[in-house]
Amino acid sequence: MTTPDPTVLAAVENAVPGIARTRMSDRLGMAHDASHYLLTPQAVLVPENIEQVAALLRAGLPLTFRSGGTSLSGQGVSEHLLVDTRRHFRGIEVLDEGARVRVQPGAVLRQVNARLAPYGRKLGPDPASESACTIGGVVANNSSGMTCGTHANTYRTLESMTLVLPSGTVLDTGAPDADERLRALEPDLAEGLTRLRDRVRRNPDSVRRIRAQFSLKNTMGYGLNSLLDHDTPAQILAHLVIGSEGTLGFVAEAVFRTVPAHRLAATGLLVFPTLRGAMAAMPQLVEAAPAAVELLDAESLRVAQTDAKADDVLRSLSVAEHAALLVEWQEPREDLLAARERAAEELFPALELAAPARLSREAGGRAALWHIRKGLYASVAGARPSGTTALLEDVAVPVPALADLCDELTALFAEHRYERSVIFGHAKDGNLHFMLNERFDTDLARYADFTRDMVEAVLSRGGTLKAEHGTGRVMAPFVRRQYGDELYKVMREVKRLCDPRGTLNPGVVLTDRDDAHLRDLKSVVTVEPEVDRCVECGYCEPVCPSRDLTTTPRQRIVLRRELAAARQAGDHALARELEAEYAYDAVDTCAVDGMCATACPVGINTGDLTKRLRAQRHGRAAQRGWKTAARHWDGVTRAMNLALDTAAAAPPKLPEAASRAARALTTPEAVPQWSRDLPRGGTRRRPAPVADSDAVYVPSCLNTLFASADGGPGVMAAFARLTERAGVRLHVPEGIGGLCCGTPWSSKGYTDGHEAMAGRVRDALLKATGNGRIPVISDAASCTEGFHRLAAATAGNAEGAVPALRVLDAVAYTAERLLPRLPVKRRLPSLALHPTCSSTRLGLDTAITRIAEAIADEVVVPDGWQCCAFAGDRGLLHPELTASATRAEAAAVRAGDFAAHASVNRTCELGLTRATGKPYRHLLELLDEVTA
Repeated sequence: MTTPDPTVLAAVENAVPGIARTRMSDRLGMAHDASHYLLTPQAVLVPENIEQVAALLRAGLPLTFRSGGTSLSGQGVSEHLLVDTRRHFRGIEVLDEGARVRVQPGAVLRQVNARLAPYGRKLGPDPASESACTIGGVVANNSSGMTCGTHANTYRTLESMTLVLPSGTVLDTGAPDADERLRALEPDLAEGLTRLRDRVRRNPDSVRRIRAQFSLKNTMGYGLNSLLDHDTPAQILAHLVIGSEGTLGFVAEAVFRTVPAHRLAATGLLVFPTLRGAMAAMPQLVEAAPAAVELLDAESLRVAQTDAKADDVLRSLSVAEHAALLVEWQEPREDLLAARERAAEELFPALELAAPARLSREAGGRAALWHIRKGLYASVAGARPSGTTALLEDVAVPVPALADLCDELTALFAEHRYERSVIFGHAKDGNLHFMLNERFDTDLARYADFTRDMVEAVLSRGGTLKAEHGTGRVMAPFVRRQYGDELYKVMREVKRLCDPRGTLNPGVVLTDRDDAHLRDLKSVVTVEPEVDRCVECGYCEPVCPSRDLTTTPRQRIVLRRELAAARQAGDHALARELEAEYAYDAVDTCAVDGMCATACPVGINTGDLTKRLRAQRHGRAAQRGWKTAARHWDGVTRAMNLALDTAAAAPPKLPEAASRAARALTTPEAVPQWSRDLPRGGTRRRPAPVADSDAVYVPSCLNTLFASADGGPGVMAAFARLTERAGVRLHVPEGIGGLCCGTPWSSKGYTDGHEAMAGRVRDALLKATGNGRIPVISDAASCTEGFHRLAAATAGNAEGAVPALRVLDAVAYTAERLLPRLPVKRRLPSLALHPTCSSTRLGLDTAITRIAEAIADEVVVPDGWQCCAFAGDRGLLHPELTASATRAEAAAVRAGDFAAHASVNRTCELGLTRATGKPYRHLLELLDEVTA
């Protein structure tokens, strides 16, 4: 592990004070990315603006820029200084009604497309990692993807960039005087690029090689096609930087030309008897102009058959040497798509398919097919043996050579004993992805031999060793072999001209080490289920509410691995340091909102891990105390209600000071921080028995704890009035004051109390619903989710057959049963809406939207929306967590002018009210008012 160099750290401090993070948790947490390489940086630097980056570059320090960390080839790790460009470079500016967009490197691709969606536009690159990859990575790797081929990749759609060169020079390549400025400030670079342009163009063999290589998807080495495609030094430089993996300069922002986002699509799966049969069909399919043609080999189909979303045709297929092509046509208009569908239906009978083929426009059917394609990575990576590393590689060859390459790769898997390796990819581009599971601490020679044979297989067919994932460390030793000596010398000269001191991302793209791909490999220790399944891809990070405060789910997991490795190595000092930092960074400030599981390709919920860790640190007395609270929950909630009323009646400084003192004497985990923006106590829940009722209503205990915003009646009263108006009869069960969804116990890790509450809820609700005859309704999304968990747990654990409880959220019930019976008498002009993490996981988005659109003419989910991280009482225990999580959304809300603000959970309403200064209320309260 690299020891920080005091001289280097002093130079950083001198260049930009206060941006270096040198704790072991910071260094090790950022040492891991999606690749199979592991290097520990001396420090993580977090600059806030372009001026600070320029100052770092002028200092001549060895820097590696890192944003999303989804890179697969080792270009985002470093033993030097790692610069986090994700945190403070997230700007997105839509230009020319969506025809162009200006973006900074920390902006996530999906977020950019969300901003472009209202204009019917999107970015050209569409990689599978679009939910997590950032613009910095898209530019650094020349991203392409499913449908963009080479015609709409990053290189082709870039208009201009603002670039910071290693000298500290800042250049806007879109400025009218860009070339004059480059010649004045960087004369050697401007002259050298012109010289290289002419050198390449005068060499027919160089021109031929470049044209052949870049007719494919190709991210190997530097983009020398820029020397043929562009004439001026500024434009040559801008396009050389694309795909250069941070080795030539820092891209502070980029302007892209966007492409149409077609709203209509038809998708189908074509199954062939053999891979060669699938390849033989490619010319006819390509002539039919599909947007995507995705290949799945026989092993991919076997894996896909285990997917829950596989249809009957796929499940019933007896896979031998079969292969499949997932095809999709996209069009902006109904008539155009219908014509595509007719042409496809006429084509299919001529293709000698092994199973019936049909196209689907239905969103669920299409999503299922794409889920199967994209789920291959999850299925194989998630099932890999504990302690192994998942490698996802990609190559490209001319389409006529694709079948032969697939055959040879399959043979190489067998020869080198790689089991369950799958081949899939973008067939119409000749681009293959394949997966290996490797244990580098014992099988390094096998990996080296396989790589040698694979390189020969690809290059002998005129292919490229990196189509989409970038050269990185994994293929840097083979750049010369792919391009030949002359073009390799040109690349060396490009690097020298741009980065004469060689300080940017050393060892990436070009290297002097023939064994660079076999060094600094990641070995994985066995820890626990959530940790062991993680492939460190970082898909979880954009949805994590603590990502800008402490750690992300990926970092929580890799720190668990580093802690286990330190213990295994006997490094007790490091283990103690990591344990001490982990308590706050990873356990206390985890919102356990489960949003990470919605983004994780292998379905990991790090909240489950956090709950276990919290449970492990509770003593017997605390477990007994919370178990007692579960048995006397009515009294506990009324006591907390009274405490809030008392605090609200006192001068604000008194309860604020009292809570601070109590937190100082105990811990912030034990005592909430009272603040003057908290409401008074709410309304006690009381039973309301109704014979022959339509549903059992279980008002959330949040109604008792917190009054509604602005002194309103609250969701409990509003929902009761809505159901009465709609003619629906609700039964509120006896003992309601003592019932709870169990979330306070499960999120804190109080397992005994959770079990006690689960038993009480099971008995009460089975009795109230007539053994599940009618549904249970909850009025807070997090409570609905909690009741779902309790119902599932009690059904699974109770002896004998237990009737199933149907649990519905009040929003979903209202949208389906009540809204059609409720005439809206007035509408609000606008509404700012905050969906919650629970409502997202419960799939309530459609219901929420229906109700919101009935209430207001304009409904806006503000830019920057994410989980607010109030998480029950987490926002009271650690206000800094909610402040960090809501910062972007709050800025968007304050910049707008909305008639009302709404959510579907009282604690989330508290968090957003605190962040924005605007009163947030439950959506059903507003519906009650506009239908009264």
